[in-house]
Amino acid sequence: MSKRNSQASKSAARERLRAERERQAKRDKVRKQVVVAVSVVGVLAVAGAVGYGVMELNKPSAWEAAADAKNVTAPKNTSGDDGTEVVIGKSSAKKTLELYEDSRCPVCATFEQAIGETIAKDVEAGKYKIKYVGATFIDNAANGEGSKNALSALGAALDVSPEAFLDYKAALYSAEYHPEEMDDKFAKDDYLIEVANSVDALKGDKGFEKAVKEGTYDAWAMKMSKAFDKSGVQGTPTLMMDGKKVTSEGSENAPMTEAEFNTAITAALKG
Repeated sequence: MSKRNSQASKSAARERLRAERERQAKRDKVRKQVVVAVSVVGVLAVAGAVGYGVMELNKPSAWEAAADAKNVTAPKNTSGDDGTEVVIGKSSAKKTLELYEDSRCPVCATFEQAIGETIAKDVEAGKYKIKYVGATFIDNAANGEGSKNALSALGAALDVSPEAFLDYKAALYSAEYHPEEMDDKFAKDDYLIEVANSVDALKGDKGFEKAVKEGTYDAWAMKMSKAFDKSGVQGTPTLMMDGKKVTSEGSENAPMTEAEFNTAITAALKG
């Protein structure tokens, strides 16, 4: 091979090597840009996920939103601010028995099972009216939603009729359906509807079921709960008439037997 050809071959080889190095450099640059871009996207995705998580944590719950609602749909058969006055009975009855209850309250269940029927008969006979005030404090203590959800469902029953309300309240407190205090069964709409199907006035009522499932009276329930909080009553069940507690003789507690109740209510009606 001539010296000239040898030089040409070396020159061509160097040129090919240079070109290959340039191509490799470009590929490395592109790869680096892709890696950086993917890393940035990953960081942004993580940041976005964290941001979304924080937003979701700070987002008010459905019940918090209901509590802050400006527009409140109140059930029929109510009066007062946001429909929180629930008074049931004959207009001719001169006295009103105020009844403060929490749907999850086990003592309320015992009270209703023992005396609820007596109260219903007294109201029907026109002895007195009842003013119902619903509480939800057990949800706060037990970290649940059943008190609020049951109160909203009671609003749906009240929208049907006062009689449906009383019968549904009795069913919720019954030995058959009332759960243990820490069992948050009332948080489940399907369970509340199951209980309602034991009440003639509510059985198969699609309007009632729709109101329960859609939370039509959630905001009303929260306003009612606030009314309880403002009342100054410290526990449930609490009975009041003419601004005074109706209690068992020699006690600060609500009467828990029919005999105790009849004695206490007779005295309160005379007072």
